[in-house]
Amino acid sequence: MKLKRHLLTAALTLFCLSAANAQLLRTTVEQGEIEGVEHEGFALYKGIPYAEAPVGNLRWKAPVSKKPWKGVFKADKWGDRPPQPIDPNQNGGELGMSEDCLYLSVETPAKSKNDKLPVFVMIHGGAFLTGSYSGTQESFVKEGIIYCSIEYRLGAFGFMAHPELSKESGKNISGNYGILDQVMALKWIHDNIAAFGGDPDKITIAGESAGGISVSILCASPLAKGLFRGAISESGSSFWPVGESRNGNTAMLTTKAAEAGGLLLQKKLKAKNLKQLRKVPAMDIVKNTAFESFWPNVDGYSITDDQYKLYEKGSYNDVNVIIGTNSDEGSMFSRPVSVSDYERRIHEIYGSWADQVLSLYPAKTEEETYFAQSDIFRDGSFAWGTYAWANLQSKTGKGKVYMYYFDQDSENTIVKSRKGGASHVAEMPFIYGYKFGSGKMTETEQHMEQIMSRYWINFTKTGNPNGDSLPFWTTYQEGKPTVMIMKEGLHLGPVQNQKQMDFFEKFFKEKRK
Repeated sequence: MKLKRHLLTAALTLFCLSAANAQLLRTTVEQGEIEGVEHEGFALYKGIPYAEAPVGNLRWKAPVSKKPWKGVFKADKWGDRPPQPIDPNQNGGELGMSEDCLYLSVETPAKSKNDKLPVFVMIHGGAFLTGSYSGTQESFVKEGIIYCSIEYRLGAFGFMAHPELSKESGKNISGNYGILDQVMALKWIHDNIAAFGGDPDKITIAGESAGGISVSILCASPLAKGLFRGAISESGSSFWPVGESRNGNTAMLTTKAAEAGGLLLQKKLKAKNLKQLRKVPAMDIVKNTAFESFWPNVDGYSITDDQYKLYEKGSYNDVNVIIGTNSDEGSMFSRPVSVSDYERRIHEIYGSWADQVLSLYPAKTEEETYFAQSDIFRDGSFAWGTYAWANLQSKTGKGKVYMYYFDQDSENTIVKSRKGGASHVAEMPFIYGYKFGSGKMTETEQHMEQIMSRYWINFTKTGNPNGDSLPFWTTYQEGKPTVMIMKEGLHLGPVQNQKQMDFFEKFFKEKRK
């Protein structure tokens, strides 16, 4: 009798443990049943197709929702990367490339569909030209957060405008297919995340670089209304004026202006028309696409207007945000030139404003031209847009703004700053635990990593980064020391490089006239 009781107790214990550790390895979404795999103790769905493959006649068209499938779809493999020249992302080298790339992933710690967990959606960067959605984030998932990552079309496939495409669209627009992909992926997550134990009302979108710019665009797009409750943009915004030339990252193009890039590519490929363009092999298109040739444009549909003006009017998706930049963002995108070439280029871009630029960013040696160009790129392409975003939303919105400035000169970085500081991407190891190079971090940096990752986790859970035992991060207020400075620890301080921010505010205001 005692033996039977022991066996029964053991069986019940195993049953309880099994139930406690149960994973949602199979669930049902709007397209049908789907099955994931076990990964680090969680359920991982690697490659969920949220749209039909944008191939053949669907190349350069808005994404089409994925049709229902028969049987059980096995999401046990990562989807292919979009066609691209390089891939700087983790795990990407293991993946193939194809236009059949519209996939997303879900990693969930939920034990039940009724758990209603918060959701973090990563939009990868890569200059709208490279990158991959593949990868997981156990540090977030262990904290009860569902981690999703989405893929979208890149380069010419995602952002080429063309007169024939505009005519074909029925709306007289083209390009921005990558943005439309992001919107459809977010809609799929919003509509289906409950099947993975998530709460559709607790979705936070996040991105770095082009991913951050995408987050900024989505925050102003009416197409994304109601799809997320919080946003995190690391080193990315989209507040430039609208113009006919991007000219050194000083404007967003109209669709009409962007169409010139599509015509140029057609000429390079010796295609007579759109029908022939759609038959050109994908890698031939990639080989003929220069860096930053194709970029989101103001089409009046997904991007309705100059984002600065939209925020002035309060016409945007008003959610809580974390936004910020790094102290040496531009170093990754700059190269030394002669002083005369540097000055000539400044005059070409800034015209009557050139003398002010040269006064703020002086250079008397070739090495100094590198530093000057790096700082101009940092401020004009990254920092000013974040500054404008913070000022505008804090005036016209109800959503809270948390602004940071990352300035830690760490060994754990992709590109070491030559003057001391934080280059592009440098904040990511401190938030997501990435390891670059030796991956070495000082004791102070390890503590910074614990605090910064906790800020991001708390924000995803509650819309507020603050929590017990953390340095208090107050909401941004213009002119007050409310920026979280991240250097050898964390403390609140004023906006950095204020004179440069003031210059770009005046410069871009003039360009808007």
